Amino acid sequence: MALSLRDHLGTVRARVGVARNQYKINPGLYCVGEASATSPVLVTANYKLSFDALRRELAGIDAWILVADTRGINIWCAAGKGTFCAEEIALQVQRAGLEKIVSHRELILPQFGATGVAARQLRKLCGFKGIFGPLRAEDILRFLDNGKKANEPMRTVTFSLGERLVLVPVEIALIWKPFAFILLALFVLSGIGPDVFSVQASLARGANAAWATVLAILAGALAAPALLPWIPGRQFWFKGALVGAIAGLIYLAAMSGGTGITEQLGLWLWIVAAASYMAMNFTGATPYTSLSGVEKEMRRGLPVQCAAAAAALVLWIAAPFIN
Repeated sequence: MALSLRDHLGTVRARVGVARNQYKINPGLYCVGEASATSPVLVTANYKLSFDALRRELAGIDAWILVADTRGINIWCAAGKGTFCAEEIALQVQRAGLEKIVSHRELILPQFGATGVAARQLRKLCGFKGIFGPLRAEDILRFLDNGKKANEPMRTVTFSLGERLVLVPVEIALIWKPFAFILLALFVLSGIGPDVFSVQASLARGANAAWATVLAILAGALAAPALLPWIPGRQFWFKGALVGAIAGLIYLAAMSGGTGITEQLGLWLWIVAAASYMAMNFTGATPYTSLSGVEKEMRRGLPVQCAAAAAALVLWIAAPFIN
Protein backbone atom coordinates (compact mmCIF):
# COMPACT_ATOMS: atom_id res chain seq x y z
CA MET A 1 0.00 0.00 0.00
CA ALA A 2 3.04 2.31 -0.10
CA LEU A 3 2.75 5.27 -2.46
CA SER A 4 4.69 4.82 -5.69
CA LEU A 5 6.27 7.40 -7.98
CA ARG A 6 3.18 7.12 -10.17
CA ASP A 7 0.98 7.97 -7.17
CA HIS A 8 3.06 11.05 -6.37
CA LEU A 9 2.99 12.21 -10.00
CA GLY A 10 -0.76 11.68 -10.04
CA THR A 11 -1.06 13.87 -6.96
CA VAL A 12 0.90 16.64 -8.68
CA ARG A 13 -1.32 16.37 -11.77
CA ALA A 14 -4.47 16.56 -9.67
CA ARG A 15 -3.13 19.53 -7.72
CA VAL A 16 -2.70 21.50 -10.93
CA GLY A 17 -6.08 20.44 -12.29
CA VAL A 18 -5.02 17.83 -14.88
CA ALA A 19 -7.78 15.18 -15.15
CA ARG A 20 -8.77 16.11 -11.62
CA ASN A 21 -12.37 14.94 -12.06
CA GLN A 22 -11.20 11.49 -13.21
CA TYR A 23 -8.66 10.96 -10.43
CA LYS A 24 -10.46 8.19 -8.59
CA ILE A 25 -10.20 4.52 -7.62
CA ASN A 26 -12.68 1.68 -7.53
CA PRO A 27 -14.84 1.58 -4.39
CA GLY A 28 -14.53 -1.46 -2.13
CA LEU A 29 -12.35 -2.91 0.62
CA TYR A 30 -8.56 -2.50 0.61
CA CYS A 31 -5.97 -4.12 2.86
CA VAL A 32 -3.11 -2.25 4.56
CA GLY A 33 -0.24 -4.36 5.86
CA GLU A 34 -1.39 -7.72 7.19
CA ALA A 35 -4.90 -6.73 8.20
CA SER A 36 -6.77 -9.29 10.28
CA ALA A 37 -10.21 -9.80 11.78
CA THR A 38 -9.39 -7.42 14.62
CA SER A 39 -7.84 -4.65 12.52
CA PRO A 40 -9.62 -1.27 12.39
CA VAL A 41 -11.73 -0.35 9.36
CA LEU A 42 -11.36 3.21 8.12
CA VAL A 43 -13.77 4.73 5.64
CA THR A 44 -12.83 7.20 2.92
CA ALA A 45 -13.93 8.46 -0.51
CA ASN A 46 -12.86 7.09 -3.87
CA TYR A 47 -11.22 10.41 -4.75
CA LYS A 48 -7.63 9.18 -5.02
CA LEU A 49 -6.11 12.15 -3.19
CA SER A 50 -8.31 11.32 -0.18
CA PHE A 51 -7.45 7.62 -0.45
CA ASP A 52 -3.71 8.27 -0.77
CA ALA A 53 -3.68 10.75 2.11
CA LEU A 54 -5.17 8.08 4.39
CA ARG A 55 -3.06 5.12 3.32
CA ARG A 56 0.14 7.19 3.53
CA GLU A 57 -0.56 7.80 7.22
CA LEU A 58 -1.31 4.10 7.83
CA ALA A 59 2.16 2.94 6.78
CA GLY A 60 3.51 0.42 9.29
CA ILE A 61 0.19 -0.73 10.74
CA ASP A 62 -2.41 -3.32 9.80
CA ALA A 63 -5.82 -1.95 8.83
CA TRP A 64 -8.67 -2.07 6.36
CA ILE A 65 -9.77 0.83 4.16
CA LEU A 66 -13.38 0.84 3.02
CA VAL A 67 -13.77 3.11 0.00
CA ALA A 68 -17.20 4.61 -0.70
CA ASP A 69 -18.26 5.59 -4.20
CA THR A 70 -18.39 9.39 -4.12
CA ARG A 71 -18.06 9.76 -7.92
CA GLY A 72 -14.44 10.81 -7.46
CA ILE A 73 -15.31 13.71 -5.13
CA ASN A 74 -13.47 14.45 -1.88
CA ILE A 75 -15.12 13.62 1.44
CA TRP A 76 -16.10 17.15 2.46
CA CYS A 77 -17.75 18.01 -0.85
CA ALA A 78 -19.27 14.55 -1.26
CA ALA A 79 -20.87 14.77 2.19
CA GLY A 80 -22.43 18.07 1.20
CA LYS A 81 -23.66 16.62 -2.10
CA GLY A 82 -25.11 13.53 -0.38
CA THR A 83 -22.86 10.92 -2.04
CA PHE A 84 -20.80 10.25 1.10
CA CYS A 85 -23.67 8.99 3.23
CA ALA A 86 -24.86 6.14 5.43
CA GLU A 87 -26.58 4.39 2.53
CA GLU A 88 -23.47 4.34 0.34
CA ILE A 89 -21.18 3.20 3.16
CA ALA A 90 -23.62 0.47 4.16
CA LEU A 91 -23.77 -0.67 0.53
CA GLN A 92 -19.97 -1.05 0.40
CA VAL A 93 -20.01 -2.93 3.72
CA GLN A 94 -22.51 -5.40 2.30
CA ARG A 95 -20.76 -5.77 -1.05
CA ALA A 96 -17.44 -6.48 0.66
CA GLY A 97 -19.02 -8.92 3.11
CA LEU A 98 -17.25 -7.01 5.84
CA GLU A 99 -19.18 -8.74 8.62
CA LYS A 100 -17.42 -11.99 7.57
CA ILE A 101 -13.97 -10.40 7.39
CA VAL A 102 -13.73 -8.57 10.73
CA SER A 103 -14.86 -9.70 14.17
CA HIS A 104 -15.77 -6.22 15.42
CA ARG A 105 -18.58 -3.95 14.25
CA GLU A 106 -16.93 -0.54 14.07
CA LEU A 107 -16.23 1.83 11.20
CA ILE A 108 -13.96 4.83 11.68
CA LEU A 109 -15.45 7.68 9.70
CA PRO A 110 -13.72 10.91 8.62
CA GLN A 111 -14.88 13.91 10.62
CA PHE A 112 -15.27 15.95 7.43
CA GLY A 113 -17.97 13.52 6.35
CA ALA A 114 -20.12 14.10 9.44
CA THR A 115 -22.56 16.36 7.60
CA GLY A 116 -23.49 13.53 5.26
CA VAL A 117 -23.46 10.44 7.47
CA ALA A 118 -26.10 9.65 10.08
CA ALA A 119 -24.33 7.17 12.38
CA ARG A 120 -27.61 5.80 13.73
CA GLN A 121 -28.88 5.15 10.22
CA LEU A 122 -25.58 3.51 9.30
CA ARG A 123 -25.86 1.03 12.16
CA LYS A 124 -29.45 0.28 11.24
CA LEU A 125 -28.53 -0.42 7.62
CA CYS A 126 -25.45 -2.60 8.06
CA GLY A 127 -25.00 -3.35 11.76
CA PHE A 128 -21.73 -1.40 12.05
CA LYS A 129 -21.23 1.45 14.53
CA GLY A 130 -19.82 4.63 13.07
CA ILE A 131 -17.06 6.34 15.07
CA PHE A 132 -15.99 9.75 13.81
CA GLY A 133 -12.24 10.08 13.72
CA PRO A 134 -10.01 13.16 13.43
CA LEU A 135 -10.28 15.87 10.80
CA ARG A 136 -6.88 15.19 9.26
CA ALA A 137 -5.44 11.88 8.12
CA GLU A 138 -2.12 12.77 9.78
CA ASP A 139 -3.82 12.40 13.19
CA ILE A 140 -5.26 8.93 12.57
CA LEU A 141 -2.46 7.01 14.31
CA ARG A 142 -2.70 9.19 17.41
CA PHE A 143 -6.45 8.70 17.31
CA LEU A 144 -6.07 4.92 17.28
CA ASP A 145 -3.43 5.02 20.03
CA ASN A 146 -5.77 7.20 22.09
CA GLY A 147 -8.44 4.51 22.24
CA LYS A 148 -10.30 5.84 19.19
CA LYS A 149 -10.95 9.15 20.87
CA ALA A 150 -10.21 12.51 19.29
CA ASN A 151 -8.91 15.35 21.44
CA GLU A 152 -9.54 19.03 20.74
CA PRO A 153 -6.59 19.58 18.36
CA MET A 154 -7.81 16.63 16.27
CA ARG A 155 -11.24 18.28 15.98
CA THR A 156 -9.98 21.81 15.34
CA VAL A 157 -10.38 23.10 11.81
CA THR A 158 -7.43 25.11 10.52
CA PHE A 159 -6.78 27.04 7.34
CA SER A 160 -3.07 27.77 7.58
CA LEU A 161 -0.89 29.45 4.97
CA GLY A 162 0.19 26.07 3.62
CA GLU A 163 -3.40 24.80 3.47
CA ARG A 164 -4.42 27.92 1.57
CA LEU A 165 -1.53 27.93 -0.87
CA VAL A 166 -2.00 24.27 -1.81
CA LEU A 167 -5.26 25.34 -3.45
CA VAL A 168 -3.60 27.98 -5.63
CA PRO A 169 -2.18 25.81 -8.47
CA VAL A 170 -5.50 24.24 -9.38
CA GLU A 171 -7.32 27.58 -9.28
CA ILE A 172 -4.79 29.11 -11.67
CA ALA A 173 -4.66 26.01 -13.89
CA LEU A 174 -8.44 25.88 -14.29
CA ILE A 175 -8.58 29.46 -15.57
CA TRP A 176 -6.38 28.93 -18.65
CA LYS A 177 -9.23 28.21 -21.10
CA PRO A 178 -11.32 31.26 -20.13
CA PHE A 179 -8.06 33.25 -20.00
CA ALA A 180 -7.29 32.36 -23.64
CA PHE A 181 -10.73 33.54 -24.83
CA ILE A 182 -10.50 36.69 -22.71
CA LEU A 183 -7.10 37.55 -24.18
CA LEU A 184 -8.41 37.11 -27.71
CA ALA A 185 -11.36 39.38 -26.96
CA LEU A 186 -9.12 41.97 -25.31
CA PHE A 187 -6.78 42.18 -28.29
CA VAL A 188 -9.72 42.53 -30.71
CA LEU A 189 -11.46 45.19 -28.62
CA SER A 190 -8.19 47.06 -28.09
CA GLY A 191 -7.89 47.69 -31.82
CA ILE A 192 -11.22 49.49 -32.11
CA GLY A 193 -10.81 53.25 -32.55
CA PRO A 194 -11.50 56.28 -34.71
CA ASP A 195 -9.88 54.48 -37.67
CA VAL A 196 -12.30 51.56 -37.19
CA PHE A 197 -9.53 49.08 -36.37
CA SER A 198 -5.81 49.47 -35.79
CA VAL A 199 -3.47 46.49 -35.59
CA GLN A 200 -0.85 48.63 -33.86
CA ALA A 201 -3.36 49.72 -31.21
CA SER A 202 -4.56 46.15 -30.86
CA LEU A 203 -1.07 44.94 -30.01
CA ALA A 204 -0.10 47.87 -27.77
CA ARG A 205 -3.34 48.28 -25.85
CA GLY A 206 -3.98 44.53 -25.89
CA ALA A 207 -0.64 43.91 -24.20
CA ASN A 208 -1.54 46.36 -21.43
CA ALA A 209 -4.87 44.64 -20.92
CA ALA A 210 -3.25 41.18 -21.01
CA TRP A 211 -0.72 42.04 -18.31
CA ALA A 212 -3.50 43.61 -16.25
CA THR A 213 -5.42 40.32 -16.51
CA VAL A 214 -2.41 38.27 -15.41
CA LEU A 215 -1.93 40.60 -12.45
CA ALA A 216 -5.61 40.30 -11.52
CA ILE A 217 -5.42 36.49 -11.55
CA LEU A 218 -2.33 36.49 -9.34
CA ALA A 219 -3.87 39.06 -7.00
CA GLY A 220 -7.09 37.10 -6.57
CA ALA A 221 -5.78 33.53 -6.68
CA LEU A 222 -2.43 33.97 -4.91
CA ALA A 223 -2.15 37.21 -2.95
CA ALA A 224 -5.68 37.11 -1.53
CA PRO A 225 -5.46 33.61 -0.02
CA ALA A 226 -1.88 34.18 1.15
CA LEU A 227 -2.84 37.39 2.97
CA LEU A 228 -6.34 36.22 3.91
CA PRO A 229 -6.20 36.74 7.71
CA TRP A 230 -4.94 40.29 7.36
CA ILE A 231 -7.28 41.57 4.64
CA PRO A 232 -10.29 43.47 6.04
CA GLY A 233 -13.78 42.11 5.53
CA ARG A 234 -15.38 38.67 5.83
CA GLN A 235 -16.41 37.69 2.34
CA PHE A 236 -13.87 36.53 -0.22
CA TRP A 237 -15.17 38.61 -3.11
CA PHE A 238 -14.65 41.75 -1.01
CA LYS A 239 -11.17 40.70 0.07
CA GLY A 240 -10.28 40.00 -3.56
CA ALA A 241 -11.64 43.37 -4.64
CA LEU A 242 -9.46 45.14 -2.05
CA VAL A 243 -6.33 43.29 -3.15
CA GLY A 244 -7.24 43.93 -6.78
CA ALA A 245 -7.73 47.64 -6.12
CA ILE A 246 -4.27 47.94 -4.60
CA ALA A 247 -2.69 45.79 -7.33
CA GLY A 248 -4.42 47.91 -9.97
CA LEU A 249 -3.03 51.14 -8.54
CA ILE A 250 0.48 49.65 -8.45
CA TYR A 251 0.10 48.50 -12.06
CA LEU A 252 -1.04 51.93 -13.26
CA ALA A 253 1.81 53.61 -11.39
CA ALA A 254 4.29 51.24 -13.03
CA MET A 255 3.02 51.83 -16.56
CA SER A 256 5.37 53.82 -18.78
CA GLY A 257 2.67 56.26 -19.79
CA GLY A 258 0.81 56.92 -23.00
CA THR A 259 -2.59 56.05 -21.55
CA GLY A 260 -5.34 58.46 -20.65
CA ILE A 261 -7.46 58.58 -17.53
CA THR A 262 -10.37 56.77 -19.23
CA GLU A 263 -8.19 53.83 -20.24
CA GLN A 264 -6.51 53.73 -16.83
CA LEU A 265 -9.84 53.69 -15.03
CA GLY A 266 -11.01 50.86 -17.32
CA LEU A 267 -7.88 48.81 -16.54
CA TRP A 268 -8.25 49.44 -12.81
CA LEU A 269 -11.90 48.36 -12.76
CA TRP A 270 -11.04 45.24 -14.77
CA ILE A 271 -8.31 44.24 -12.31
CA VAL A 272 -10.67 44.79 -9.38
CA ALA A 273 -13.44 42.71 -10.97
CA ALA A 274 -11.20 39.82 -12.07
CA ALA A 275 -9.29 39.67 -8.77
CA SER A 276 -12.56 39.68 -6.84
CA TYR A 277 -13.90 36.80 -8.93
CA MET A 278 -10.75 34.72 -8.52
CA ALA A 279 -10.72 35.22 -4.76
CA MET A 280 -14.41 34.32 -4.52
CA ASN A 281 -13.59 30.87 -5.93
CA PHE A 282 -11.94 30.06 -2.59
CA THR A 283 -15.14 30.51 -0.62
CA GLY A 284 -16.25 26.94 -1.37
CA ALA A 285 -12.89 25.46 -0.41
CA THR A 286 -12.59 26.87 3.08
CA PRO A 287 -13.86 25.85 6.52
CA TYR A 288 -15.20 29.37 7.01
CA THR A 289 -18.17 29.31 4.66
CA SER A 290 -21.23 27.07 4.68
CA LEU A 291 -23.22 26.14 1.57
CA SER A 292 -25.75 28.88 2.32
CA GLY A 293 -22.85 31.24 2.99
CA VAL A 294 -21.38 30.50 -0.44
CA GLU A 295 -24.72 31.25 -2.08
CA LYS A 296 -25.08 34.46 -0.09
CA GLU A 297 -21.60 35.60 -1.04
CA MET A 298 -22.17 34.93 -4.71
CA ARG A 299 -25.44 36.89 -4.64
CA ARG A 300 -23.51 39.85 -3.28
CA GLY A 301 -20.26 39.50 -5.18
CA LEU A 302 -21.34 38.62 -8.71
CA PRO A 303 -23.43 41.77 -9.33
CA VAL A 304 -20.51 43.96 -8.22
CA GLN A 305 -18.05 42.01 -10.35
CA CYS A 306 -20.31 42.11 -13.41
CA ALA A 307 -20.95 45.84 -13.01
CA ALA A 308 -17.23 46.59 -12.64
CA ALA A 309 -16.32 44.40 -15.63
CA ALA A 310 -19.06 46.00 -17.78
CA ALA A 311 -17.91 49.50 -16.83
CA ALA A 312 -14.32 48.51 -17.59
CA LEU A 313 -15.35 47.24 -21.03
CA VAL A 314 -17.23 50.45 -21.87
CA LEU A 315 -14.35 52.65 -20.74
CA TRP A 316 -11.78 50.54 -22.59
CA ILE A 317 -13.69 50.75 -25.89
CA ALA A 318 -14.50 54.44 -25.44
CA ALA A 319 -10.96 55.50 -24.50
CA PRO A 320 -9.56 55.89 -28.07
CA PHE A 321 -12.50 58.12 -28.99
CA ILE A 322 -12.08 60.33 -25.92
CA ASN A 323 -8.30 60.66 -25.52
